[in-house]
Amino acid sequence: MPAAEGDAADEGRGARAPHPDLLSLAVELRRLDGELQRLVHAFAAGQDLHSTDVQALAAILDSATPMTPSLLRQRLGITSGAVSACIDRLERAGHVKRVRESTDRRVVHLHYVPGAQAQARKYFAPLAEATDQVRRRFDASEIAIVLTFLRALNEELGETRAGPQI
Repeated sequence: MPAAEGDAADEGRGARAPHPDLLSLAVELRRLDGELQRLVHAFAAGQDLHSTDVQALAAILDSATPMTPSLLRQRLGITSGAVSACIDRLERAGHVKRVRESTDRRVVHLHYVPGAQAQARKYFAPLAEATDQVRRRFDASEIAIVLTFLRALNEELGETRAGPQI
């Protein structure tokens, strides 16, 4: 039976239980998120930052295009005032610098300060080492599948960034 027919038939009987693979994935993703958050919170506390500030650093580091305060606000889903306060904290702590574009002085790009980036890399080295150890257990095709899954999941979640409509 096609998925659409099964979904329609199930509406009258209530929702079906999630597939066991989905439940297992959810559990493992929550566990991973918990471990990552533990590391992020400890790094933030050691730098007198908020965990949102560490998320901002990651967004700046990972961005394929120059990061602006407006783009950072969108990526983090926070207000303009909150992103300004975040950037101020990161700048005071020596993690980022604001750079005005020479062609348009109104445009501000955020740059991760290389020395601070090295400091963060040192702090998160155990995560990098654990990731590398686990990666070595898999062949290239298996890693490709994992990356495909994670990219697709991130894309799907990015499309729902506004949150559920209630």
